[in-house]
Amino acid sequence: MKVLYDTVYKATFIERLNRFVVSVALDGIPVLAHLPNPGRMWELLFTGVTMYIVPHDKVGAKTQYRVIGIDRDGIPIMLDTNYSNDVAEYLLSHQLIPGWEAWSVVRREYTVGHSRFDLLLTNAKKEQFLLEVKSCTLFSESGAMFPDAITERGRKHLLHLEALQQEGYHTGVLFLVQWEKAEWFLPDYHTDLAFATTFQQVAPHLDWKAVALRWNEQFTMPHVVRICHYEQAVIAQEAKDAGDYIIVMHLPTDASITIGNKGSMFFKQGYYMYVGSAKANLRKRIERHTRKRKKMHWHLDYFRGHCEIVATIPVRTASDLECELAQTLKAVTDWSIPGFGCSDCHCESHLFGMQDNPIHNKLFMKVVEDMRMNRLDSLIER
Repeated sequence: MKVLYDTVYKATFIERLNRFVVSVALDGIPVLAHLPNPGRMWELLFTGVTMYIVPHDKVGAKTQYRVIGIDRDGIPIMLDTNYSNDVAEYLLSHQLIPGWEAWSVVRREYTVGHSRFDLLLTNAKKEQFLLEVKSCTLFSESGAMFPDAITERGRKHLLHLEALQQEGYHTGVLFLVQWEKAEWFLPDYHTDLAFATTFQQVAPHLDWKAVALRWNEQFTMPHVVRICHYEQAVIAQEAKDAGDYIIVMHLPTDASITIGNKGSMFFKQGYYMYVGSAKANLRKRIERHTRKRKKMHWHLDYFRGHCEIVATIPVRTASDLECELAQTLKAVTDWSIPGFGCSDCHCESHLFGMQDNPIHNKLFMKVVEDMRMNRLDSLIER
């Protein structure tokens, strides 16, 4: 089995300092490590989880170590995107991807027109296969989605791959799902509706696969557990600009705020989560809530001017989940504001508070995972 790293250390994740640097504890001593994965990874980066790090091999690097993986439920997850093409080439050369046994890699970083593709493959017939390789680190209990952040570049690559078929190329995408329990795969329409819509359009024309991988703690080359199932009907039903949302905000100090005809209300310092819905134009509704200057209409409009936005979390769905989402959040948050944002339903509140940032709270992110992904299990035939 091919070894990617000479020495792998287990460390404890403390916090993410910026997009590419994390603080971890190695043998109880805090050290900095480079994170070679720009994804949000909200569902993985919880204080106290095990991270896998290696000594940084780059001369003059700003950090002594580099992150290569993280644990989820005791299972190692590969985070080092620097090796995605190596992994893809290994799987292809050892004929470990069902349906692609006839293809082999002839070149990396192959440029066609204005796009550069990860791998150029060929077969005995001398056909050319342009392959994009994507690392997927957004998981639920039995599913996976890509991307976990908006990727306009990725969307354009899909369109270019489809267009290049007219020029005689065989084209496709390999999603390396770094979660051995994944049984199904979908484009993440919650996070990037444009990518998901484009994927839905081009998927029938591309030769693409999402493979669930099993890694060990030494991060030698992985095993392919299965090809993940794709349920196009779920995308057709759910991937709309409609559904529910959570607006996460931070109120820096205690404040008494006039909330329309409700009058003055007291809000203590902390993080707040507002639950709402939109039967159409969900993106515009969320964008409106992020603005401070606007005509006052909803309870949130009065509160928003005193807060900073931490995150916006759409839950795109054809179902009405707003009140269920509010009730579920109530159970995991520290307090709620009675009568806020729930004038048209029987809920106690649609505004909830926590002392610490909920994005780093495992219970809060489990609610997001349940509403966005785990509930899809019942819709997907496997």
